[in-house]
Amino acid sequence: MTLRNPPDRWGGVSQGLHWLVVALILTTGTLGLVMEGMRNSPTKIEIYALHKSLGLTILAFATLRVLWRLYAGAPRPVPGTPRWQDRIASLTHWLLYGLLFAMPLSGWTFNSAAGYPLQWFKLFNLPPLVTRDADLRALAGNAHELLFWTLVGLALLHAAAALYHHLIQRDDTLARMLPRGWLRRRTPTSPLQD
Repeated sequence: MTLRNPPDRWGGVSQGLHWLVVALILTTGTLGLVMEGMRNSPTKIEIYALHKSLGLTILAFATLRVLWRLYAGAPRPVPGTPRWQDRIASLTHWLLYGLLFAMPLSGWTFNSAAGYPLQWFKLFNLPPLVTRDADLRALAGNAHELLFWTLVGLALLHAAAALYHHLIQRDDTLARMLPRGWLRRRTPTSPLQD
C-alpha cells in the first residue's frame, strides 16, 4: 500500500484518514441526535462528554488531513472526467474540509459560551474559546446544528457522486478511495455496450 497519493489513486494515509473521519462523524452525529431527545441525567452528561471528545478528535484529524493533502497532493482526475466535474469535486472536497473545522469549533464555542468545562476523554481540559455569553451560546448552538445538516447534505451528495461514478459511469472514482482489490477496476461503458 502506497502512503503518499500516487497519480492514479488515493494513498493509504489519505484512505485511512478519510474512512476514520467518516466513522467519527457518523458516531458523533448519532450521539448528537440521540442526546437531543434525552432528559437530563448522568447518562446524558456522559454522552455529551463523549460527543465533545469525539468532536475534538475530528478537529485534530481534520487538521492532519488537510496538512497531509497539502503534502501528498491529490491524484489526477479519472481519465475522461469532464473538467466541470473535476472542479465540482475539488470544491466539494474543500467545503467538506471546511465543515470538518467549522463543526467542532462551533461546538467548542457553544460549550465555552455556556460556561461548561471541556475535557478530551477525561484526560485533560481545554481552555474556553470565549467567555460565558447567553446570546453567543444560542448563536453557536444554532450554527452547530446548521453546519451539521449542511455536512450531512454535502456528504450524501459526495457519496451519491461516488456511487454514480461506480455504477453508472463505471469508472474507478470510488475504487481509488478503497484498498486495492476491494472493488474490481471498472471500464467505462461505451454507448454501444450494455
